[in-house]
Amino acid sequence: MALETNARELWVLGLKAGTGRETQICSYLEAGGYRCRLEQIDRLSTGRPLGIVLDISPFSEDGWGLLLQIKSDPAIRNIPILPVFLSETGTVGGVFPVGGFFTLPVDNRYLLERLSIYGLTEEAETWDLQVLLVSSNGEEQVAKAVAAAGFDVVSAYTGKEALALTSISPKYFSFCSLMLPDMSAFELLEKFRHYPYSKNTPMFMLLKEDMKEGEKAAISREIAHLVRKKELTCEEFLGYLRRRE
Repeated sequence: MALETNARELWVLGLKAGTGRETQICSYLEAGGYRCRLEQIDRLSTGRPLGIVLDISPFSEDGWGLLLQIKSDPAIRNIPILPVFLSETGTVGGVFPVGGFFTLPVDNRYLLERLSIYGLTEEAETWDLQVLLVSSNGEEQVAKAVAAAGFDVVSAYTGKEALALTSISPKYFSFCSLMLPDMSAFELLEKFRHYPYSKNTPMFMLLKEDMKEGEKAAISREIAHLVRKKELTCEEFLGYLRRRE
């Protein structure tokens, strides 16, 4: 039986029912005119929300596992996901406006299809557009797929190198491995926001399908360190959300 959904409905995943951790995030969403529903991933087979707000904090119910499960399933991987950090009590500590996620090894056809839907391939044949690829191992398959679409691929192997390259000239969009030798992709995303050449550059994150539990815990701790004791106001949170619409 199909699950009835509202056109303005967002599902919150990664939270355990009955803890009350969803209270603040749902109040923020409702203030923005959205309907908020705390849900489980298996319900995506019968219902389709406008998007998913996913807790990836150390206090989540396997937020990273849910992300990998969604992005590895062709039936549901197109649903937009907004990663957030919710504290142990549910305080909204951070929002990470990622352009999207792709699992490795990438499906070339799917990758180019999504870039086209995002409107990022239209100017590739007219202009010399550079795409930044940040990965410690180069991700040659991703580089070849993007180059085949008509883009010039510029590679960086660390976050610092990526920041240096974007300070020289703007990049049309970027891909970044989740963990780099010197920082996480989320830290790089935060740093991009502070520079005029990179603050509006869409970043797509590359996920390993075989992400280990230790790696999930490590990236969650990195994110916790990034947000520390921050608390976003309702207006700040909705500002991030509106920019994704």
